Amino acid sequence: MGAALLTACSSGDPATSRPTAAAPAAAPVASASARSVSGGVPDLSAPETVATGLDVPWGLAFLPDGSALVAERDRGRVLRVAPGGGAPEQVFEVPGVAAAGEGGLLGLAVAEDYAETGWVYAYHTAADDNRIVRFKLGGGDPEVIFDGIDKAGIHNGGRIAFGPDGMLYAGTGDAGDGTASQDAGDSNGKILRITPEGRPAPGNPTPGSPVWSLGHRNVQGLAWAADGTMYGIEFGQNRFDEVNVIKPGRNYGWPEVEGKGGGARYADPIVTWSTDVASPSGAAIAGDTLYAAALRGQRLWTVPLDGGEPRAEFSGRYGRLRTVAVAPDGALWLTTSNTDRGRDVQDGDDRILRFPAR
Repeated sequence: MGAALLTACSSGDPATSRPTAAAPAAAPVASASARSVSGGVPDLSAPETVATGLDVPWGLAFLPDGSALVAERDRGRVLRVAPGGGAPEQVFEVPGVAAAGEGGLLGLAVAEDYAETGWVYAYHTAADDNRIVRFKLGGGDPEVIFDGIDKAGIHNGGRIAFGPDGMLYAGTGDAGDGTASQDAGDSNGKILRITPEGRPAPGNPTPGSPVWSLGHRNVQGLAWAADGTMYGIEFGQNRFDEVNVIKPGRNYGWPEVEGKGGGARYADPIVTWSTDVASPSGAAIAGDTLYAAALRGQRLWTVPLDGGEPRAEFSGRYGRLRTVAVAPDGALWLTTSNTDRGRDVQDGDDRILRFPAR
């Protein structure tokens, strides 16, 4: 078990439920890369290719100058892509990455105070576990700040992001063991909230524990709206993928509940999809819209946060979509994941697309 926790062209495909507004889960303070960025709406009719020839890109995070850091899952490399695109430049290689199945070098996050500290954070699979490390692009060995998250060929989680409160949030998977998700003393099947140094963050539901929420199967996307509301994107098993409003201490039901029907004990998702049209991975919010990249569904879902109907964009056009993020200038960046196990690779894959803000 995991570590003990005391120390497409628009198709208009509908989702099976509609989003509703929710109260903030954390007080909005400083902006974060996973949060909404003001300054226009991404123009989905104007794609620009900013990088090609990538090998299973997974994590994506932005530096203050607008350039992007991209994690290649299987190679363990961190690449930098200029704001206007161009040939990616390797700027770091994370040592000890044990890539197998869904594991490898996964999420990336850039410190809120990067200009002063230079810290970059990564979630990766190692020989014995999944762990979170931080490092500086100038070199030196990474510092392990949190480890002991069970690994497996599936359900390694891996998305990390700084929230509007300056704390680091991490989505973990159940590593194929659903019982871990309901065990409050296990780091798997959770959303964790830790300090930039890796300690349980003050104000967590249980003092001394890093657990922010539990009952998750495989959290793959984290995003915050401008009002501080937190959203989590989650893989279902055979029936329903989910968008959840994440609140501290809430139980999201896995493995007892998949989709809606949790009653008073378990929190229901605000949106569900059948797994064949989604398998949602990354998530981002721009303005009042949540964007979710879909792997199996091969589309970008747009979810209006005011209760409107979710819509599918680019269905089948670019293949599997892994990560979506909002850049400092408000543009939406979207990565494909077609080189993953040699799936339906298109010319130029894997690539990063940019949709400018208007």
